[in-house]
Amino acid sequence: MFKAAIVCIFVFLGLNLSGFAQQKKFIFIILDGIPASELERVDTPNLDQIAVIGGYVRAYTGGEKGGNSETPTISAVGYNSLLTGTWANKHNVWDNDIKAPNYSYWSIFRLMREARPASKLAIFSTWEDNRTKLLGEGMRETGNLKLDIVFDGFEKDTLRFPHDSEKEYLNKIDNLVSFEAAHVLKTQSPDLSWVYLEYTDAIGHRYGKSQQFSEAIEIADQQVGKIWEAIQYREKSFGEEWLIWITTDHGRKTPDLKDHGGQSDSEREIWMLTNAKNLNSHFFSGNASMVDILPTIVHFLEINTPEEQMKNWDGRTLLKKK
Repeated sequence: MFKAAIVCIFVFLGLNLSGFAQQKKFIFIILDGIPASELERVDTPNLDQIAVIGGYVRAYTGGEKGGNSETPTISAVGYNSLLTGTWANKHNVWDNDIKAPNYSYWSIFRLMREARPASKLAIFSTWEDNRTKLLGEGMRETGNLKLDIVFDGFEKDTLRFPHDSEKEYLNKIDNLVSFEAAHVLKTQSPDLSWVYLEYTDAIGHRYGKSQQFSEAIEIADQQVGKIWEAIQYREKSFGEEWLIWITTDHGRKTPDLKDHGGQSDSEREIWMLTNAKNLNSHFFSGNASMVDILPTIVHFLEINTPEEQMKNWDGRTLLKKK
C-alpha cells in the first residue's frame, strides 16, 4: 500500500453534478494503533481507493516534543486532540482514565450542535467512553450535548461478547459497529459521524509486528470498505457531497511495535487519508497533525464557530481556502 509512503496522491476532478449546492456530510474514522509503516505494506484496497481520489500522508501526534504542548501518545489523548483541535495541555486528557477533561475547549460535535441545532450527529464506537467521557454527552459542562444516533457500549456486554485472550471479541464488535455505521449512513445520512474501531490496537499490543497484525489491518480495511460503499451510494443516489477522513491515534514503539505512549518518532508518527480533492499540499504534508482535523471539518462543513473557540485551536485546516 502507498508505495511512495510520504507522497500525497491528488486527483483533481471538476465536480458539478447539478448546478445547486450539494448537502455536505463529514465522517471521520479512527483505526486504532496502526503504524504508517505497517499500513503501507499491507494490502488495503478500500483505503487505497479513497486515497487515490484525495490523498495520503504521514503526519504526527504528541504535540511539541519537549514543549508545553507535549502530549502522551495514548489512545484517548489522541482522540481528544482530534475532537478539540488542541493538545493535552489544554484539553487535559492525559491517559485512558479520562479523569478531568477540560470541556471549555469545545469538541467538533458541540461546535456543530451549537451552530446548527437541527444537525444530525452520530457516533459508532467500540468504546463507550468516547461518547460519555470525551464528548461528555448530557453533561452541563458540554451544554448538555446530545447526539442523535448512538451505537456503542458493546465492550460491556460480556454475555453477547465474552472477553477472550485473543481479543476476538473486539473484532466481532468492530464488525458490528462498522456494519451499523454503513447501514445508518446509507439510510439516515447523518451530517457529522465518528466511527472508532479498536481491534488493530489490541492485536498490536499482543503480537506487535506480526502476521496477526497484518491480518487485523486487512480486516479494518474491509470494515472501512462497507462504510465507503454506503458513502458512494449516498453521493450517487442523493447528490450529497461526502468527505471522509481516516486516521490513527498514535504510532508504536520500534522495533517490535507492541507499545506506545512515549515521544519516540515511531510513536508520534501517524497517518491520514481522505477523499478530499481540494487539499492544501503545503499543509497536507509531513507537518500535518492530529489537531488539524477539527479545523478541516469546520472548514468543509462551514460551521459558524465562536472566535473564542477558534483562537484556542492548535491546528489549521488542511483544505484550500476559497
